Amino acid sequence: QVQLVESGGGDVQAGGSLRLSCAASGYTYYSTSCMGWFRQQAPGKDREGVARIDSDGTIMYADSVKGRFTISKDNAKSTLYLQMNSLKPEDTAMYYCAAAKNGDYCYTGFDYWGQGTQVTVSS
Repeated sequence: QVQLVESGGGDVQAGGSLRLSCAASGYTYYSTSCMGWFRQQAPGKDREGVARIDSDGTIMYADSVKGRFTISKDNAKSTLYLQMNSLKPEDTAMYYCAAAKNGDYCYTGFDYWGQGTQVTVSS
């Protein structure tokens, strides 16, 4: 059974930094599957893709976070990270990590989701 558990969220002032972590367990294909970070700014709003690492290592970012956020993976620890710098109030959201199944590429969709970690940025 695949589990993704996020941590590292919190309250921070604008301009500050946070590093989110997503620990995967029970996931044989962790090192080769697409993994990504999403955020939802309020209940009922659409979940927005923030950053992703594809099966071939290609990295993509949403325009809103380019130059400020960095996604990375530690395959030895089965952990996905999101380093967030120069945070803005509009980055306030629940952040989720997600993974495709069976080593699939991102275009196949995300099959596994964590429970989320809240990030709140105050001005």
